Amino acid sequence: MSYKTLIVKKEGAVDWVTLNRPDALNAMNPELVDELQDYFGRLYTDHSVRIVVLKGSGRAFCAGLDLKERSNRPDADATSGSPQSGLVAQRRISEIVMRMRRCPQAIISLIHGPACGGGFALALASDIRIAGTSARMNAAFIRIGLSACDIGVSYFLPRLVGVSVASELMMTGRFINAERAERVGLVSEVVEDEKLDDAAAPYIDEMLTTSPLGLRLTKECLNMSVDAGSLEAAVAMEDRNQILCAQTNDFREGISAFLGKRKPAYTNS
Repeated sequence: MSYKTLIVKKEGAVDWVTLNRPDALNAMNPELVDELQDYFGRLYTDHSVRIVVLKGSGRAFCAGLDLKERSNRPDADATSGSPQSGLVAQRRISEIVMRMRRCPQAIISLIHGPACGGGFALALASDIRIAGTSARMNAAFIRIGLSACDIGVSYFLPRLVGVSVASELMMTGRFINAERAERVGLVSEVVEDEKLDDAAAPYIDEMLTTSPLGLRLTKECLNMSVDAGSLEAAVAMEDRNQILCAQTNDFREGISAFLGKRKPAYTNS
């Protein structure tokens, strides 16, 4: 993979993915949109990657869509042209968060500085969020004449913080800082900005001690259970997953490692 606006650094089963438009606070221009869509789309069948750490270069995580940059591409601007072309452009962006949820890898977002609009959506679509003390997040869309319901925000935010806080943030567009984000359960923890990479290490280490299939199926089942129509539907998915995992060599290795008080050596078999 060769990208211009993303840096992908591979460390074993972990991809460190950096949004790399620091001069624009990593705002999402058409090129970055395309590259994010391509990257997360490729992950669906790439089981060599187990964990993705998403971060931003420079002073921000992601300041949202790049309103200053205009492209000659006819589908680049969802606010101009026909409804048909607008929907094409809109779906190019919203497809990113759907691919983030569809891919089987755990996604950790390290958030510092602004995470606004589309950047907020990227953070919400992640599995785990860790905030730097400088983090400031908001549903910026409503502040420029649009609805705050965009790029999955209306789906993810109330499920993470409840309808009341989500309504407040979305109907006002106000910022939520790192301290409050931790208090309402939007992020797992808050650390100094320069310690964000280090803060991700324990999560990575602990997830790498799980079996590859077990981690993938856990994300899949969590996704489905959030919208399950009943307890029975969620339990049926859980039962299926456990039987699948129990048939693997990794399950036998996990039991052996536990009894032997050693770290498991999983082979994804």
